[in-house]
Amino acid sequence: MTEEKKLTTQEKALRINLSKDIYGSFAEVGAGQETAANFFKVGGASGTIAKTMSAYDMKFSDAIYGRCERYVSEDRLMKMLEHEYRLLPERLPHRIETSRFFAFADTVEALNFERTNQGNGWIGIRFQTKPKGEFNDCIIHVKLHDNDPLQQQVALGILGVNLLYGCMFIDDPEEFMISLVDGLTTRRVEIDMFRLDGPNLQHVDNRLMALKLVKNGLTKAAMFGPSGHVMQPSEFLYKKNVLVLRGRFRPVTHVNVDMLLTSRRHFLHEADVDRSKLETITELTLNDLSADGNIDEKDFLYRADIICSLGQNVLVSNYFEYYRLVDYLSKISKGNKTGLVMGIYALQKVFDEKTYENLRGGILECFASLFGGNIKLYIYPALRKDHTLFTLKDFEAELPAALKSLFRYLMDNNKLEDINDANISNLDIISDNVLAMIKKGEAGWEKFVPHKVEEAIKEHGLFDYPMEPKVVMPS
Repeated sequence: MTEEKKLTTQEKALRINLSKDIYGSFAEVGAGQETAANFFKVGGASGTIAKTMSAYDMKFSDAIYGRCERYVSEDRLMKMLEHEYRLLPERLPHRIETSRFFAFADTVEALNFERTNQGNGWIGIRFQTKPKGEFNDCIIHVKLHDNDPLQQQVALGILGVNLLYGCMFIDDPEEFMISLVDGLTTRRVEIDMFRLDGPNLQHVDNRLMALKLVKNGLTKAAMFGPSGHVMQPSEFLYKKNVLVLRGRFRPVTHVNVDMLLTSRRHFLHEADVDRSKLETITELTLNDLSADGNIDEKDFLYRADIICSLGQNVLVSNYFEYYRLVDYLSKISKGNKTGLVMGIYALQKVFDEKTYENLRGGILECFASLFGGNIKLYIYPALRKDHTLFTLKDFEAELPAALKSLFRYLMDNNKLEDINDANISNLDIISDNVLAMIKKGEAGWEKFVPHKVEEAIKEHGLFDYPMEPKVVMPS
């Protein structure tokens, strides 16, 4: 059902309380019991709440849900949901025929007394869409940005009501997702993971929901893995060595694959890179997904299918400038080395001072973020129009005089490195030309892309590849 008028938190809670078929339990750990409190405050809570609890002490929590390594984690949240949901039909058999059961759970780290941490938490609901139906899950991760722990608790309570209301009354996944910040602002809460799973939600592509989180401004970056399973970036990349390749990947060509493979070899040769902690990710920015200002969701899924077929993790971000991306990743990696792969023409744009005209500190402000931490850029060569090779060795000569010393400083401090073992036979592959060949059904494009990419394009008709009609043999 689509709501024409936005309801307040109190109106949403009351509507749930007055709905005779919605019944379940709340288990909230780490920041009070603000969600359940909202249902008590509006009246009629006996129509909704079977139980509310907070196993705040770790020993109590372990005794109920089992031991875990991290208490604010998706693993702990799922154990809470499994335990609490299982109890509902066991203890309320008389309600099975008439109730849509739900179990709400959250595990949250609120702002500490010294205000030295980032408030964040995992929130989820296991719920039925009809009595006696199978269960579905909605799981989110939230960052709390209020600079006051009480305000963070209030925000968490509002978010919890919005989440339960959306599960019960809003059919459109994007509308549901946006409604999570009703009564809040994205300055107060950031939702950087959103997942819907279950037999009644098989039509939802969670990769597309990751894109919509970024597109709708609920977060700056969202992530999913090769299987399409969405991940919370800060948890997946925490204290890792991260190697990032940004691109349009329309489609993935031999050049993209060579950029990843060669830069990975260089990255692993760094003394402070631990092979066991290495994660390579491919990044798509909103800017690269919306050439005309509009995002083509079908085209996005084409690219996602291609990248996932190669076993790659995908980061969707709104960090158009490289230095903003590096700043984001540096906070997650906690000082571990981060590598950024880029073509040499992209490096030219990084050194273009016009890019930073709106920054008070200009290029120096940007470079402080881009190169100030444990970061290194791996630069992939290009062919010039005269078919000569363009590398870092030639780069300094083309810089304005005022930037030559800055470039030399970065080279001397091992912040830039040529990928000198690139497969130069691939450098004349232009992805736009390959894409045009695919759309026209023109022969020969296959030699410019990896075999798995070719298979995916032909099998699923990606990028408008003209598929031959299947012939049905008479029985």
